[in-house]
Order: sequence, then structure tokens, then C-alpha cells
Amino acid sequence: MATRAWRRGDTHNAGPWPGYVDVLSTLLMVIVFVLAVFILAQFFLANAISGKDKALAELRGDLARLTEQLSLERRTSEDLRLDLGRMQATLAANQAERDQLAAALGDAQHRADELDKQFKDRQQIIVDLEGKLVSERGALEQERRVSAEARSQIDLLNRQILALREQLGQIERILRESEEKEKASQAQVADLGKRLNAALARKVDELTNYRSEFFGRLRQALGNRTDIQIVGDRFVFQSEVLFSSGSADLNPQGREQMAKLAGTLIDISKRIPTDLKWILRVDGHTDRVPINTPQFPSNWELSAARAISVTKFLVAQGIPADRLAATGFGEFQPLDERNDEIALRRNRRIELKLTER
Repeated sequence: MATRAWRRGDTHNAGPWPGYVDVLSTLLMVIVFVLAVFILAQFFLANAISGKDKALAELRGDLARLTEQLSLERRTSEDLRLDLGRMQATLAANQAERDQLAAALGDAQHRADELDKQFKDRQQIIVDLEGKLVSERGALEQERRVSAEARSQIDLLNRQILALREQLGQIERILRESEEKEKASQAQVADLGKRLNAALARKVDELTNYRSEFFGRLRQALGNRTDIQIVGDRFVFQSEVLFSSGSADLNPQGREQMAKLAGTLIDISKRIPTDLKWILRVDGHTDRVPINTPQFPSNWELSAARAISVTKFLVAQGIPADRLAATGFGEFQPLDERNDEIALRRNRRIELKLTER
């Protein structure tokens, strides 16, 4: 108790120095704490700055890559601008060419309209002429019916032709037996040859008249059909009228047309003299597109089969088989040498021709 009291008393006696010591120690502790905080802050700041530097380096790398990509994009954009310029120039040229083609197409359409008008006018003229021809043929038929005397004269001419042929045979035998009379015989042969040629020419004219009558009456029976045409001395039936594609069997429409033709031919054949050798030739034609099937290995077989099919149908209708001939020409006798669809359709046909045997 005495010691403790002394110490307190000693303190009072020591003055203000101990208080300063306490303040200094407290201040020192604060400074140490601040330094510790500062060191920790420096540590964390250094770590943060290091991370920022690393991120900045990465950003710089990304910036370099972006700069390089931007340069590539700029070069690509420049190339695209050049391509766009060229494409625009090409487009302008194409548009100019299109305008020229449009103008040419307009001119061609105008010319086509004019040609179509001319064609229609000519068709009307043909129709008028056909009407006149029909009326004239009707008048001629009436005259033939009332002209029995003319028929008797034709029979007489036929007998004279037979007699002339017999005389020609006798003259030829005389020529072989008598060479010294050659000049006189040649004169007689020449004279008889002229007479025979004149008689044969009259016979040819007869066949021509019957052929004209046959074609005229057949044209009346068939009507003004665009798919059946007259080319020279032949009737031309488009294959589509008579047959299905790739077939040689007559369809119902083809049978109807062939029945009309057979009736007309039978009626006319009754008035053709028996000694006049005539036949109806049935020609089958195809286009140049090849065919290869088990039934028709080539266009030869198809064209021949179609001609035979028409011939058999006409025989079944009552036309004598010895007055018919079926021929197949394949694709080797085209009417049109072009390769478009119109030309191919024209070349697929059946032709009928009344001719001498």
C-alpha cells in the first residue's frame, strides 16, 4: 500500500512527460497501422495494376487483330466496289441489248401479224376457189353421167390401143426376120410408136382425171382440216390423226378418216377401166427422233408397220389387195429439214398416192 501510493505520488511528481510518451506511442501505433494499410493497399493496387496491364495487353492484341481485319475488310470492300462497277456496266450493256431485242421482237411481231393477215386472205381465196372447183366438178360429173357416147368412145379407144399393141408386136417380129427391110420397118415402127404414145398419153390423162376426181371428192369428205394436207399429187395425214405416239394401231379417229377414204375410192374405182393399171400407194414416214423398242427396233419398222396397218384396214373396207401397196420410208424422206417441233410433226405422216402400177 505504501509502495503503490508512492508510485502514484511519484507520477504526480514526474510532470507531463509520461502523457507525451503515451501520445507518442499511440501516434506510433497509428502510423504503423497506416503504414500497414498503405502496404496492403500498395499490394492490392500492384495486383490490380498488373491485371489491368495484362487486360490492356490483351486489348491491344485485339485492337491489332481488329485493325488487321478492318484493313482486310477495306480491301474487300474496295474489290466489291470494283466488282459492283463492272456489274453495273454489264447490267447497263445487258439492258441496252434487251431494249434492242425488245425492239427487234416488236418488229418481228408486226411482220408476223402482217404475214398472218396475208395468210388468212390467201386462205379465203383458196376457199373461194375450192368452192368454184367443187361446183365445176359437179357440173362435169353431171355431163359425164349424160355422156354415154363419150364412154363408148373411150371403150373404142381401149380396143384400138390393144390392137395397136398387137400390131407393134407383129412389127417387132417382122424386124427381127427381115433386116434388109429395116428402114421401112423403122418408119412404120416410128409411126406406130407415135400412135401408141398418143394412146398411152390419153390413158395417162384418163388416170389423171380419175385421180383428180378422187382427190376432189376425198377433200370434200374430209373437209378443211389443217392436219390433212395435199402435197403435190398426194394426200398427207399427220400421224397424230391416225395413231397414238409410238403405236401402229389405228385409233378411232383414224379409222373414221380411212373409212371415208375407202368409200370414196371404191365408188371411183367402179368407173375406172379394168385395163387401166392403178394402185393406191400407202407411204409411212417418221421424224428423225430414233425409236428402239422390242416391237419397233428403228423408225423403219414403225413407218412400215403404220403403212401396213392402213393398208389392211382399207382391204377390210373392201378395196382389192392388188390395188394397194404399203411402203415404209423411215425418217429418210422428210418434208421439213429443220429440227424444231413443227418440222418433226410435219415429217410424222402417212401419204396416199393414186398412181400407175
